[in-house]
Amino acid sequence: MSRDARWKALLELLVERGRLDVEEVAAELRVSAATIRRDFDQLAEQQMLVRTRGGAVVHGVSYELPLRYKTARRASEKQRIAKAVAHLIAPGEAVGLTGGTTTTEVARALAVRGDLATGSPALTVVTNALNIANELAVRPQFKIVVTGGVARPQSYELIGPLADGVLDRITLDVAVLGVVALDVTHGAAAHDEAEAAINRLLCERAERVVVAADSSKLGQRAFAWICGLESVDTLVTDTAAGADVVRRFEEAGVRVVTV
Repeated sequence: MSRDARWKALLELLVERGRLDVEEVAAELRVSAATIRRDFDQLAEQQMLVRTRGGAVVHGVSYELPLRYKTARRASEKQRIAKAVAHLIAPGEAVGLTGGTTTTEVARALAVRGDLATGSPALTVVTNALNIANELAVRPQFKIVVTGGVARPQSYELIGPLADGVLDRITLDVAVLGVVALDVTHGAAAHDEAEAAINRLLCERAERVVVAADSSKLGQRAFAWICGLESVDTLVTDTAAGADVVRRFEEAGVRVVTV
């Protein structure tokens, strides 16, 4: 197992469990305890975990796994969600994409749609996510608009007041919103308040809002509020979402698509 793969596995286990023991995780990953100790030390130097005697714990209560380490989490669910979201978008529309692993998959699903292979433009994509802009910029049929702002390392998103100048001057047909939490009462939320503010602006500029979120995000709350549920038109999630959860969103006026 490569170091990058090992670090990704360690961080995902840490987020899931909150605490890891060197000997136990070494046996689980089938590597030596010395290797895990070295990994923990290096990750602690990057402030991605806190070393303890014999193990490690998450880095604070608001811990957020950086995007580059989240790509493998619920990957198949995110790809199914992304494909379904992509088919809700019509050729020629102006689409806002927030940052995140699921919205990155939406961008990839849009890029391979046959009916979007040509056009002037086939789509206009407005995003504050540097990684999404980078992936789509090679598609000449797509018009890519990137907001201004300061890059946030955890999510590759541009945040801050510099983005307002762009978003205040555009209108969108649809905003595709990635979230860390979506709740019937509390609405959509993110970890970071500056990121949430840009996402909220994208939603305000859109005719309709689609939330792309796997079932683990539903019924959850997070620190930074993006928008109330009344702003959400469609939720696309996976089939692991409970019937009661789906019903509550539908009763609140949200169309729910499960894939």
